[in-house]
Amino acid sequence: MTSRRTVRTGTSTSTRTGTGTSAGAGTDVRTRTGTWSGTDTRTGRPAGRVLAAALLLGAALTGVSASAVASTGTASGSGSVTTAGDRARVVTETYDLGDEAFTIPGSGTVSEIRAVVHRPKAVRGRLPIVVMSHGSWYACTDPDAGKWPCDKGTPYPSYRGYDYAAKALAQRGFVVVSLSADAINMNSFDYGDRARLINEHLRLWRQLSDGKGVLAKRLPALSRHVDMRRVGTVGHSRGGKGVMWQASDKHRDEVPKGVRVGAVLALAPVKFDEPEGDNSDTLVTDTPVAVVTSGCDGAVGEAGQQYLDDAEGRSTEPAYSVSLRDGNHNYFNTQWTPPAPLSEDDSTCPARELKPKSQQDAFTTYATAFFGKHLGDNPEGDDVLTGKKPLPGVKSTTRVVEPVTD
Repeated sequence: MTSRRTVRTGTSTSTRTGTGTSAGAGTDVRTRTGTWSGTDTRTGRPAGRVLAAALLLGAALTGVSASAVASTGTASGSGSVTTAGDRARVVTETYDLGDEAFTIPGSGTVSEIRAVVHRPKAVRGRLPIVVMSHGSWYACTDPDAGKWPCDKGTPYPSYRGYDYAAKALAQRGFVVVSLSADAINMNSFDYGDRARLINEHLRLWRQLSDGKGVLAKRLPALSRHVDMRRVGTVGHSRGGKGVMWQASDKHRDEVPKGVRVGAVLALAPVKFDEPEGDNSDTLVTDTPVAVVTSGCDGAVGEAGQQYLDDAEGRSTEPAYSVSLRDGNHNYFNTQWTPPAPLSEDDSTCPARELKPKSQQDAFTTYATAFFGKHLGDNPEGDDVLTGKKPLPGVKSTTRVVEPVTD
């Protein structure tokens, strides 16, 4: 038997029917048709140019750079897994193995291995880890770049666009890894590539958890201090479909041995099935799933709500979603948000759209509640996930799909 609850919070008038929300005008062309038409709906540029472009990184990341920074996370959600003193400061580190460090199995796509890491300054025991994957945007800082590695400009820092949420999670005792997928944005439309890149990073972190591998010298404070049985993933836009693919029943055997993905969050995700009607590549039935969509998303609409439709009546774990009535697509990533170079406001309701910080704070509160509950064993986040405690500063609709019971 299954049940579903839909909760409207604030004064939102939006309604989730649970029968598959169409993306509407402004939807990613691939979401509508399942075939790539050669145009990115967010920029109006030919797809190849969009995949081949990027933002100024300033300086390529080399080796490790580490700095202890006062945390600026503003999340008000629950999910604390450390003491208040541990959450006082957050350390930011990076690792960069090069623009051509990984050849993705199957497709042959040559990808960078690059990421930013946020963690508590005080590391004790083994900490849960959350891996973030951005979506499709410029690959290089020069919009005329046409090859990877960038033949013009430098790699675009889309992966730095979630630092605000990563710091908030690190305050609560999580290690957060946001990876770069610019090479995929340049050269690949294979969503399996996004999943396989996540798995490669997880393989390296699995080695680090044993004090081994290439990350041991780069991230010595985390050697033997990550819990690879408590792994969460976040994917934005095309990255959202990537994390659903990576955790799906069909592809979970590709996850590195010794790694358990315990929570998956799809942020403004792309949703379409190839072939049409076959959702097996992204069907997740044994892992908690959360989906965040926005009512004014001019890139992919709210098609991501269909991931909950897929789970209904099948999943043995709960699935949650929240729709931010006045949110857009790009403001979740600060590198895609004006006034950042090459950024864009994609809102379909500009007269009442959320301010970027309000949208980011709402996502942060939801993410900390979700991962706090399912990776940190903190039930306090349940009030946020079920809508009992409204998200701060936004009008939203919350949905819960209860797990299948005997």
